[in-house]
Amino acid sequence: MLENIKAQEEERKRIAVMIHDDIGNRLNILSLWLNNLDTKGDEVIKKKIYSQMSSLIDAARSISHSLYPVNLESVGFVLYVEEMIANLSHKINISMRVMPGYEKKDIFIEVQLYRIIQEFTTNVIKHSAATDLWIYIKDYNRYMAVIISDNGQGFDYNLVKKGMGIKNIESRIKSMNAIHKWKSVPNKGSRLIILIPNNHELPNQNSLN
Repeated sequence: MLENIKAQEEERKRIAVMIHDDIGNRLNILSLWLNNLDTKGDEVIKKKIYSQMSSLIDAARSISHSLYPVNLESVGFVLYVEEMIANLSHKINISMRVMPGYEKKDIFIEVQLYRIIQEFTTNVIKHSAATDLWIYIKDYNRYMAVIISDNGQGFDYNLVKKGMGIKNIESRIKSMNAIHKWKSVPNKGSRLIILIPNNHELPNQNSLN
């Protein structure tokens, strides 16, 4: 399973980079050319074309990002999540606390973790009516602990566990050889605790309590 997920991520990355670097850059160049064209008397047409070009650039970025977080490795996991938080600030209050001593992880781990935070946040915005969401990250000797929680209406795990959002999150957790625990009560918010091993050995299940 792990090899399949890694292969899928590599293919998604390849396509995302192609869209981001090749198609995205070509659209930007076309946009610059268009902006510098001498179109006397055709300003209305020029503005319409420029508007469509801008929409295409945004669409290319969006598709690329949905496939794979292309800039995560260069920007860094923490800053990349903070950028996501800033982009969603008009929809929900998100605060992230990364405890001192956090060390950069393998890119596969950081991508999976970013996707989990993204999926959790999307589900909360769509379904929970929450106003606040919290992300807590701390490195221990043997594992990294990640806690994501919200103040929304919560859910009954047995009723929603087959939904794609929960499935996606849990498959990504499994791909990291991590363990997790959901703590969610209807009308009292939800919490996801994840323990990701530093040495590929599963943490003790009691650590989740």
